[in-house]
Amino acid sequence: MKIYFISRKKLIVMLLSVLLLGLFTAILLMRGDDSSVASRVLDPIYQGNSGEKAVAIAVNVDWGEEYIPQMLKSFKENQAEVTFFVSGKWAEKNPELLKEMKAAGHSIQNHGYKHLHLNNISAEEASEQIRKAEEIINSTVGEKPRFFAPPYGEYNQQLLNVVAALDYELIMWSIDTIDWQRPDPATIVKRVSNKLHNDAIILMHPTDPTVKALPAILERIKQDGYKMLTIDKIINQSKGDNIKGDNN
Repeated sequence: MKIYFISRKKLIVMLLSVLLLGLFTAILLMRGDDSSVASRVLDPIYQGNSGEKAVAIAVNVDWGEEYIPQMLKSFKENQAEVTFFVSGKWAEKNPELLKEMKAAGHSIQNHGYKHLHLNNISAEEASEQIRKAEEIINSTVGEKPRFFAPPYGEYNQQLLNVVAALDYELIMWSIDTIDWQRPDPATIVKRVSNKLHNDAIILMHPTDPTVKALPAILERIKQDGYKMLTIDKIINQSKGDNIKGDNN
């Protein structure tokens, strides 16, 4: 029986070879994970794809809590289910109002922790903004958000990658009230009425003219035969069928 001895030099070379092989394998696996994430990246969603005569009202909330009770009253009177995209910072300050919005049957979704220009920060920072808001929303209303509306309606490829990696879908709109500029209520009504279509996503904010315009808007939507549903109810669950629309 022969006994073979390996020199220290050969042993080091062998160990280094094994180490390098392991490192190379890890890199390949990481690349594979990145490809998997990239394959899940979706275009922003500007409207639903249910094909039904329905619209979704999306209310972005980072301020204006004084107007939300009246908005909730109008939504209830008109059997409207809407989607509130709330910032985490706002949710921290208004937990009871957030619970009231959820209890009224509305959908609570993610608008980031602070109202930042996410295009101007790193992927890690953007991810933290979304995850921090998610934690606050989940701990307050007991449900993890599925949709993310970027502050200022701004996004780039980096943000799309982040949103996909966090298993969200990025929501835009097809009808913009531009109510944050606080125009005359009649102007807000006109902006919605002139563009109503199946699966529309109608963007609003809690402002005084919005509150005043809301009864006429909701009545017009009903008269035209549209149901008012939350965003998840007008978006087909099969990802990849997203439809782009006019985001004004």
